[in-house]
Amino acid sequence: IILIGVTLAILFFLPPPVFCLVLGVVALGAAWEWTNLMELKKFSSRLLYLVMMALIFFNALFIPITLILSVAFIWWLSATVLIIFYPRYSHWWGKSAFWRGMMGIVVLLPCWTALNYIRNQNDGIDAILFLFVLIWGADSAAYFVGRKWGKTKLVPLVSPGKSVQGVLGAVIFAIAITILALLVGQISLQGWLWAILLSIVTVLFSIVGDLFESMLKRRVNLKDSGNLLPGHGGLLDRIDSLTTAAPVFAFGALVLGMYL
Repeated sequence: IILIGVTLAILFFLPPPVFCLVLGVVALGAAWEWTNLMELKKFSSRLLYLVMMALIFFNALFIPITLILSVAFIWWLSATVLIIFYPRYSHWWGKSAFWRGMMGIVVLLPCWTALNYIRNQNDGIDAILFLFVLIWGADSAAYFVGRKWGKTKLVPLVSPGKSVQGVLGAVIFAIAITILALLVGQISLQGWLWAILLSIVTVLFSIVGDLFESMLKRRVNLKDSGNLLPGHGGLLDRIDSLTTAAPVFAFGALVLGMYL
């Protein structure tokens, strides 16, 4: 509850430059935890990765958003394949801290970039609020539906708790909350199909983000990503779904905006 309050305060009350800076600090905190997934033990090595990420984040401000979001979308399609076939193909990245470090870049950077891009649009605050409600609600729906009716495991070798029924619950919630938002926003019917489709795709990829972090933790025998948020399994565990959902949502909205 406290985290939700802080998140909403950051969203509603901070101007875009400060919002960008605060999100950057959060992203760097996640990058610090990512060094655990890389199995970096030395403080100097972890600090070096953090400094490198900060420099990459700064330079990303001068890269076209379409390029970053396109690369992110291709990456998450590839990550989906890695998850489906795990532990096959894990030998090339599982033993290399370098490749896991590169993964950290393509996971965290597009998320930070996408959230800032969305925030800077005319209706950016509303869009991010919708994204948060969509992801938080779908995650909760998947959990409760999975607990009640989950029988068919989704990818048991990655996350034994995830079920196909839970995913269906998340999708149904996504459709329902999107229709509600469209009604409240008085959006014309011609945009409904695309909006609902974008929400479904975003939720499905949010599950991929959750599974991807679980896959990395399983590979390195790690229970929690870190301790920056005690009792929550780490900061990464709180934002793993958002790392995928934000760039996919922004990319989809960008593509649909150009198409429509």
